[in-house]
This record gives sequence, C-alpha cells and structure tokens, in this order.
Amino acid sequence: MTNHYHLLIKAERDPLHKIMSLVNRHYSASYAKRYLHIWRIYQKRYFAKEVDSRLGLLTVSSYIHRNPIQTKVPMVKRLEAYPYSSFPLYWDDGQAAPAFLDRETLRELLPEPFEKNNMAYCMYCLTNAQNAEEDPHVEDMEPPVM
Repeated sequence: MTNHYHLLIKAERDPLHKIMSLVNRHYSASYAKRYLHIWRIYQKRYFAKEVDSRLGLLTVSSYIHRNPIQTKVPMVKRLEAYPYSSFPLYWDDGQAAPAFLDRETLRELLPEPFEKNNMAYCMYCLTNAQNAEEDPHVEDMEPPVM
C-alpha cells in the first residue's frame, strides 16, 4: 500500500500496543534517516480490531492479501508478484519464511472443499473477495501540519 499497511498479528507475549509502538518507531526512524525527514510520518494511532473466529481469520487474511489488486488501480496483476506481502511465501512455500510467519494456521482453517495446504489457501484468497472493517475515520483525517 502506498500510505498504510495491514498486519494480522497474534500477540502472545507482549500487548499489541507495545508491538505496534516498536514497529512504528523502528519504521519511523528508518524512514527519517533514509529521507532526512523531520516531522512525524503517522497521522494518527493505529487501528486494531480483534479477530475472534476461524472465518474471521480467513476473511481478514484474505482481505489483506487481496488488497494490492482490490485498489482502484491495482498495484500488481498477480498477487504473488507483490513484494510487500506474505502472499508470495504462501504461493511458493518452498521459499524460506521469516520465523514470525506461521504458514500453517490459515491453511488448517480452510473450509471444505479446499485442501489443507498453502496453494489451496492461495486459491481461497484469489477466488473469495472479502470485506474487512477498515478504520472508519480514514476520510476524516487531516493532512499533517508541516
């Protein structure tokens, strides 16, 4: 995405707000160093919504993975070509994945008639357009004062 990102996180040891603070702080520092940027880069606090069901996990993960092709102007023609996503790691599960990426949970949640493998999960994403709740205040955001 050009102006935001999506994460599906299971916070096991630390609370979500601490994880997001760390992620955003590290990204902000990297961005500031790379582009000599002085002001803040985030307009507001992150938006989080708890996912509390099997279908919810599949819906949110599929929505996140499909996002690059569901924009007004698709960012890629094929999801496996989008480099800023874990989708290519599901598409080709022979690729080494980072330790934090669990490629087993989502495939195990697939409904019948899908098989329980990563290619079937990819097919699920490609054939099932999803709607997931986004931050309802996106339209209300004002640009940062510089």
